[in-house]
Amino acid sequence: MTEPAITPALVAKHNLTPEEYAHVREILGREPSYTELGIFSVMWSEHCSYKNTRPLLKTFPTKSPKILVGAGEENAGIIDIGDGLAIAFKIESHNHPSAVEPFQGAATGVGGIVRDIFTMGARPIAALNSLRFGELTNPEVRRLFSGVVAGIAHYGNCFGIPTLAGEVYFDKSYEGNPLVNAFCLGVLRHDQIARGAARGIGNPVFYVGPATGRDGLAGAAFASQDLTEESAEQQRGAVQVGDPFMEKLVCEACLELLATGAVAGIQDMGAAGLTCSTCETAARAGTGIEIELDKVPQRAPNMSSYELMLSESQERMLIIVHKGREEEVKRIFDKWDLPWSEIGFVTDTGRMVVKHGGRVVADIPAKKIADESPVYQREAVEPAYLKEVRSFRLEGIPDVTNAAQAEQILKQLLSWPTIASKNWVYRQYDHMVRDNSVVCPGSDAAVLRIKADCVPQDDLKSQISDLRSDKYIALSVDGNGTYVYLDPYEGGKAVVTEAARNLACSGAVPLGVTDNLNYGNPHKPELFWQLKESVRGLADACRAFNAPVTGGNCSLYNQNPSGPIDPTPTVAMVGLIEAPEHITTQWFKDPGDAIILLGAPVDFDDPLQGLGGSAYLQVVHGRKTGSPPRCELEPGRVLHSTLLGLIRAGGIKSAHDCSEGGLAVTLAECCLSQLTARNTPRLIGATVDLTPVAQASRPSPEGPAMGGAGPDAAASARLDALLFGETQHRVVITCAELDAPKVVERARLMGVPAARLGTVEGDRLTVKTAGGEWSAPVSELHDAWWNSIARAMS
Repeated sequence: MTEPAITPALVAKHNLTPEEYAHVREILGREPSYTELGIFSVMWSEHCSYKNTRPLLKTFPTKSPKILVGAGEENAGIIDIGDGLAIAFKIESHNHPSAVEPFQGAATGVGGIVRDIFTMGARPIAALNSLRFGELTNPEVRRLFSGVVAGIAHYGNCFGIPTLAGEVYFDKSYEGNPLVNAFCLGVLRHDQIARGAARGIGNPVFYVGPATGRDGLAGAAFASQDLTEESAEQQRGAVQVGDPFMEKLVCEACLELLATGAVAGIQDMGAAGLTCSTCETAARAGTGIEIELDKVPQRAPNMSSYELMLSESQERMLIIVHKGREEEVKRIFDKWDLPWSEIGFVTDTGRMVVKHGGRVVADIPAKKIADESPVYQREAVEPAYLKEVRSFRLEGIPDVTNAAQAEQILKQLLSWPTIASKNWVYRQYDHMVRDNSVVCPGSDAAVLRIKADCVPQDDLKSQISDLRSDKYIALSVDGNGTYVYLDPYEGGKAVVTEAARNLACSGAVPLGVTDNLNYGNPHKPELFWQLKESVRGLADACRAFNAPVTGGNCSLYNQNPSGPIDPTPTVAMVGLIEAPEHITTQWFKDPGDAIILLGAPVDFDDPLQGLGGSAYLQVVHGRKTGSPPRCELEPGRVLHSTLLGLIRAGGIKSAHDCSEGGLAVTLAECCLSQLTARNTPRLIGATVDLTPVAQASRPSPEGPAMGGAGPDAAASARLDALLFGETQHRVVITCAELDAPKVVERARLMGVPAARLGTVEGDRLTVKTAGGEWSAPVSELHDAWWNSIARAMS
């Protein structure tokens, strides 16, 4: 097959700048072949190289005594959870593919992250996702939303992994460019950690999995350019096609093979396919690798070396085998009815050599393409729109004036798709498979039990003796693109803080974080400034909550013809719960229980009293502006440690964090969100009096944070801010009536504002405020909240 001549137009089509192409020629000492040009294109793309973000990523805290495999070392991070056990976890994006082919784009996003986990030697046991779409009034958005959810459900359900938690936001900025971030967690013993390194000169290199086709061609490069209607149509073939049943076979075969000790190195063929897996394994080991493409199983006739190297056909693995143990490998692959081929061997040259049809089609130093891509310090300029955002004040926004209006606004917010129940989504997912799910979707954090039979099996007796008791892992994924758009630094802090708060509400201490950075074009200084400032906020918050970053993904160039998406860092945080009796959920439990607010009802140091960027401002007043709520990290840390202390002391029956929609939405969700064993709603009411809280909102100069304040202080608290403001660091908890005084006292002694709000009772949510008293049947609130997305989709 004749290769095209390398021209400036062809180089530009491969997203290489003239300077980068000159560097390619310098590395090779000659003109590259067409295949080599494709290899450099994908490996030096942002998706594979992080050439625009690497300096920023180095600012994240990544060290901890519990980290066994850290950020950037391998396919996923690994953290020790005690008793010789560890968890591997990571989050990655599949945004552009999902915009073009929502079902396959989302499905293969799940498949790719699952492979990253079992490549580390871990058994995948839980999945999460974080999704962003435009407004559901748009038929195209509904098509994308439906396709993405169906794709996630298809792959996860067929593979047999529970999808335990997630989040979905709807905002106009994501129209045409949805965000699909997929997370997976697996469990393994310390001695089962596998490495993606081509060690052992002369060791054979095996290909395992389905044959290579033309699907997914140069997908990594497609994910590293602006998404337009033209590029989407041109790159439809860059979307991979997944087969979850094949992936299940590959997973079981690989875990069985790893247990034999015959594997010297293992790597999945994810982004950039054969290219990435070969050069990265060689670069990690400081060796070389030579492969013969004629031996690669091929699904289509007459495939070129360019196509074979850049195809991202799914469910394929590259395995380096200890020489002399080839027959064991073949026997296991044959047992699982998997295609395999011995395609090459490890060398001492430090080069990736690719042969096809009897000639060398690529000969490149492995480290140069895997580890030494160009790195850029992009210009960062504060966007002009922030001046208007910071100058916004509430004078032109009418306050809530009566009870009926407050009740109507609550129903409006509960039915807003971003706040409404996501049961339309998670009911399509199997969240009970493997029987380790303790807290399923619908609470602040999912909780997963790790038992002996979760661990990859080779010696069951040793597994049971290692595991003294079940482990309980809490998982939460969070992000708020509106906050980050309005103030990237404060918004970045708030994202991590909410994830940590969700874990604290479940009774967990953070172990680590994996993040997905979804942003626009880094070549635009205003957009790069958003990225830079939000990373600074993320890093500061991770340090404050002792949650090191173990890895993640950068997805840039997320924008449609109308403009960029809101800057959207997604944080998946994993925590450990010490004992099963500490597991806490968000819904109210028993009639007569006392309802207590931990944290200040309103932040008076914030000119907008927590209403900047709020759901209330967006939904009721149609304004997406104002500085978001301040996120001071020390008060958040104190709140979380205090809440965990109260939970561990016993007596806390529920805990739910205040976030979108404010205190009123939080109280309503506590009444609405419990499901029975039959998966039907269990509704319970509450009576709340916010008048004393409002009067005590402003700290007195002489007293403690929740000390008495005079009438002037109460008068300055807006009713809409009290009900719907999103002031940070607040949690609603319940306990038995007799325990309430000591819970409030202990919280205040720890420096956390605390106040009794009311009582769990009846079948109505009754709220008394300075604007009057309103009482709504919980069944009506539930209907607005539970059925909103289903109505929009029908």
